Amino acid sequence: MNTGLVIKSTGSAIGVLTSEGENVDCRIKGNLRIAGIRSTNPVAVGDQVTIERQADGTTWITSVLPRRNYIVRKSTNLSKQSHILAANIDQVALLVTIKHPETSTTFIDRLLATAEAYNVPAMLVFNKVDLLSPEELEELGRLRALYESIGYPTFAISAKYGSIEDLKNEFIGKTTLLSGNSGVGKSTLLNAIFGETMTRTADISQAHDKGMHTTTFSEMYFLDERQKTKDKSCGAIIDTPGVKGFGTIDMQKEEVGHYFREIFAKSRECRYSNCLHCGEPGCAVLPEVGESIAETRFESYLSILSDAGEGKYR
Repeated sequence: MNTGLVIKSTGSAIGVLTSEGENVDCRIKGNLRIAGIRSTNPVAVGDQVTIERQADGTTWITSVLPRRNYIVRKSTNLSKQSHILAANIDQVALLVTIKHPETSTTFIDRLLATAEAYNVPAMLVFNKVDLLSPEELEELGRLRALYESIGYPTFAISAKYGSIEDLKNEFIGKTTLLSGNSGVGKSTLLNAIFGETMTRTADISQAHDKGMHTTTFSEMYFLDERQKTKDKSCGAIIDTPGVKGFGTIDMQKEEVGHYFREIFAKSRECRYSNCLHCGEPGCAVLPEVGESIAETRFESYLSILSDAGEGKYR
């Protein structure tokens, strides 16, 4: 029996980097799928696992070692509850665009709330700034100011033209989950970071201004391939398939406000400790909506409150 790091997950096959530096294609033991794991993927990129080689040449993943954290979203598979995007990560970089396609603030806030829930630092990376009109650049500035005031680092880049050095420095020595809608430029950014064609890119669908799916599975890329077997502290980026929406899961209504930093800070002044900020007497949050709390952020908070297992944000 050996141990290894999951670096690729295609669904049918799991790529594992063993402690000896060997890349091995593995299968998942059936009992891992039914051992009380409410997920479409009991094994995720970033997991540390134990593996066992069989006499016939196949290698099986026999167990998943305890995770220090993970990021999960509501699954599009109605028979399951969740889908783990990545495990054992140091930060999330959410790639967003003002247009081509437009990333909604609801999507942004749902991922940020999930990162807060699982205690994972997050940053916002605004891509395709070269495409923006003067008015759209003003919107970019407003959004950056909003999220930076809450405490989230932001970056404005053009991955296509290589303005990424400051961002690239943020990835050194860390395992980063790269997420975002389809079409925001994750593949282009990876190609710019690694200086070669690591992943396929595709044009935006003009009919709907939506991204075309080019990444169909999750994979970890090491910032320095020469070091990965000896020094995993060189840093790595986990690329995931683009998603249309981000469905939250396992959040109790009384907890949702905890995952919006500015709402949580103000909620300490509410008359009732379990205030949901939906009209309760003595609520300190509602008077601040449109003032110290952005209306878009409060709308995102209410949207998570209203989640009832529907597919709207999956």
